[in-house]
Amino acid sequence: MKARFLTRIRLWSCAVLMATFSLTQAQDAITGDAAKGYDLFEANCTACHQVDGVLIGPEFRGVVQRVNEEAGLGREWLHAWIKDNKALRESGDAYANKIFAQYNNTEMLAFPSLSEQDIDDLLAYSQDPDGGKTAFEAAKAEAKAKADAEKAAAKQGGGGANSGVIAIGFVVIAVLLLWLLVRVNALVKATTLAELNPLQEKEATSFSEMFEKYKKVGGITIALFAFFALFNVYWGLMGIGVDKGYEPEQPIYFSHKIHADIQGIDCQYCHSSAKYGKVSGIPSTNTCMNCHKTIKEYKGDYFEEDLVASGKFADGDAVKAFYTGEIQKMYKAIGWNPETNKYDGPQKPIEWVRIHNMPDFVYFSHAQHVVAGEKAILKAIKEGTIPNAKELNIGGGDQTCFACHGRVDQMDEVKMANDFTMGWCIECHRTTEVDMDNEYNKEYYAELHEKLKKQYGDATKITVDAIGGLECAKCHY
Repeated sequence: MKARFLTRIRLWSCAVLMATFSLTQAQDAITGDAAKGYDLFEANCTACHQVDGVLIGPEFRGVVQRVNEEAGLGREWLHAWIKDNKALRESGDAYANKIFAQYNNTEMLAFPSLSEQDIDDLLAYSQDPDGGKTAFEAAKAEAKAKADAEKAAAKQGGGGANSGVIAIGFVVIAVLLLWLLVRVNALVKATTLAELNPLQEKEATSFSEMFEKYKKVGGITIALFAFFALFNVYWGLMGIGVDKGYEPEQPIYFSHKIHADIQGIDCQYCHSSAKYGKVSGIPSTNTCMNCHKTIKEYKGDYFEEDLVASGKFADGDAVKAFYTGEIQKMYKAIGWNPETNKYDGPQKPIEWVRIHNMPDFVYFSHAQHVVAGEKAILKAIKEGTIPNAKELNIGGGDQTCFACHGRVDQMDEVKMANDFTMGWCIECHRTTEVDMDNEYNKEYYAELHEKLKKQYGDATKITVDAIGGLECAKCHY
């Protein structure tokens, strides 16, 4: 009896231990959503990690199992590592420091903004990347189908009103045409009944007498025609080299709206030479590859609806596939293999078509305007004193580039938004104030400022024309 009792005790003890172990494992299990994890991974991790293969950091697939096998660690350690790996390393964690050393002491970004559930979703995706991606795309397709259905229903609901307006328009046009027909018919009848006397008949048929009679009127008419013809010739000559609206097709389709507006990339990140020289420069493909080593396909929500409306593409997904194809065209041009992450193919230059090009007899420095004139130009944009500010649609713009080039961040294909005539530049110099807050201008133009105060009062403003902005040799040398 005693042996049987002890056996029962042991069995119950084993059962309790197993239950406790199971509970612990359940608490440490990953219960995230792999589909949401895929979205989070694409947004936060692809700059340094690949699902399969090492990039800057380790392979993401199976990271939970790998950490457990290598160090016996689980969910809590991974949460601490992702939240703030630097703090974890500084706490003396041996495995954290080992991973840091293994990957060339490259510090991983901290993600304090990710919630516990977000990290669980990421870890769930690492356990089933293929399933997570499939589930995400299925959910996205379902949401798109629902939105398209709602849009179609709304469009169908408004069709009756549109048809009614069109019908009313046709009725009005028909009534007007009928009225014109009646009036013309009456006029024809009146002219057929009227008889001309011999004098009227002679005046009507004799061209020479008519010309003599209306010689002055004819002369004035000819002079007016000549004036308008010469006027058009003059403006035609003045328009030579003025290419406002010029929008050439580029070898690789590049949307400034996606990059500068939606992604918020500063103009000078790509056009870095605008700070240091005359021209803004065309970015090298190395600049593009800073991001596109990991961004291999377009996954954004935005697409150009005009490309669908024009019939060029069937729907938004086709436009997005087109964007992805343009990324692949860039890879092909520079010999980048996205599968091996190496430059192992033939290279050829991308022949971009230049849009803005100053004549050789004009000196213009981007650096002078982008650096020295930055505060003054931003102030002019804010106050709306830039010539053609409304036409350029630069209200609220926060970059100096917009003053001359318009809202490039709202353009898909860049075009010349301004006419860039000398008159436009002069008007800008007459209305844009000089930045008198920087130490150089405050000291250098102190005497001029005092002189202008005495002449025009304390509220006087120094504009660019007052410091030589209208001198011919400033721009023509």
